[in-house]
Amino acid sequence: MGLTFDEARHLLSRTGFGGTPEEIRTFMAFDRPDAVKQLLTIPTHKASTPPPSWIYQLPPLPRLRKFWTDRERKAFHEQLKVQGHELKAWWYRELVTTRHPLLERMTLFWHNHFTSSLHKVRWPAFLYQQNVLLRLHALGSFRTLLQSIAKNPAMLLYLDTHTNRREHPNENFARELFELFTLGEGHYTEQDIKQAARAFTGWHLDYHTGAFRMDLRHHDEGQKEVFGRKGHFDGDDILSLTLEQPYVARYLVRKLWREFISEQPDAVAVERLADSFRRNKYETADLLKELFLAAAFWAPENRGVLIKSPVELIVGTMRLFDLPFDDVTLQVAYGRRLGQDLFDPPNVKGWPGGLRWITTSTLLSRTQLLQRVIRGHETGHLHGMTDMKQAQGAMWLAMETTEVAQATLLPFAPVQPLTAGDDRGQAVHHLVLDPVYQLK
Repeated sequence: MGLTFDEARHLLSRTGFGGTPEEIRTFMAFDRPDAVKQLLTIPTHKASTPPPSWIYQLPPLPRLRKFWTDRERKAFHEQLKVQGHELKAWWYRELVTTRHPLLERMTLFWHNHFTSSLHKVRWPAFLYQQNVLLRLHALGSFRTLLQSIAKNPAMLLYLDTHTNRREHPNENFARELFELFTLGEGHYTEQDIKQAARAFTGWHLDYHTGAFRMDLRHHDEGQKEVFGRKGHFDGDDILSLTLEQPYVARYLVRKLWREFISEQPDAVAVERLADSFRRNKYETADLLKELFLAAAFWAPENRGVLIKSPVELIVGTMRLFDLPFDDVTLQVAYGRRLGQDLFDPPNVKGWPGGLRWITTSTLLSRTQLLQRVIRGHETGHLHGMTDMKQAQGAMWLAMETTEVAQATLLPFAPVQPLTAGDDRGQAVHHLVLDPVYQLK
């Protein structure tokens, strides 16, 4: 039996950025298993948007920078600022135009899981490389993703792994590996962190190649004890030992549950999904398939209970109405204003999400953004969006009934009911500005 309109809408809203009536009706031809299979069938895990020209540039060697003049140093910082903006604009373009929204949603999920920031890393090319890595493994093996991200240049710099030496072990990466990336609080000891930090000594960033390099001169080859196991462990051994812990699967399942289903994970379902995740050797696509087919995912009480992130709100609106734009300055600026500045999460814990997306300030900014979108106001440097009436995708607004427009835009009835005399354009403006539009 095929999906209903509301079910198909819910699926596209939760796993992507929403859908037009045409896209929703396409999924109505599938039953739940086939619809989920369709979402997970992605031929390539590469961005289609051409990247900036500087992505292969290497940072200047630290020993050379100390001889720079003030003018050279200022020019360098200006260059980094421009490249950082170009990087954010590049990802927004990919988010808006991708044919595989789930892939970008998962890339965004991992970006908020394995956090790194331009503010700390400073070199945009390294953040671009990390983004490519996250997308490549977004639906693949979590084991492979973890092993790859641990040696990623941006991560090496962000958590100071490149300064971790036998003489002075740096615990940053080991601590965040356990607390935020794999186990969660309470499932490791301070001694585990200290011993693991010793295992990661010698992990180095080669500035000549921009790649990971093991520096054995600074590696502690002594015996360590982690999770009750003893051995002459190195960093790769610690990653393997960590993945043997049962808490990893539970931690990730809970986090994905909150991303796609509700803020209150079901303990029994989490345990079942975690067991399956471990049996399937941490294959993310297999876990997502089970998650999207879980009864809780489709339950009416779980629809419209999650708040759209700033990126979801911005990108979803652009995609839904196929709004043309000359550049993405508006998206970048409003993403920052709404509290989700891509490539610059607030700290190592990332964006907390949920109800914390909404404050007095951000709610006002969200409303202003949507007003600009539907009215085509342009002020100052926040340009790039045109009036909804000029939107290519607004063709469906002229073809569909007001009832279909409401069912497309909102997960349930608006707070302020539509007025009987509203035409379709007025109705859509009303619905987009309704608080329910902020939900998914």
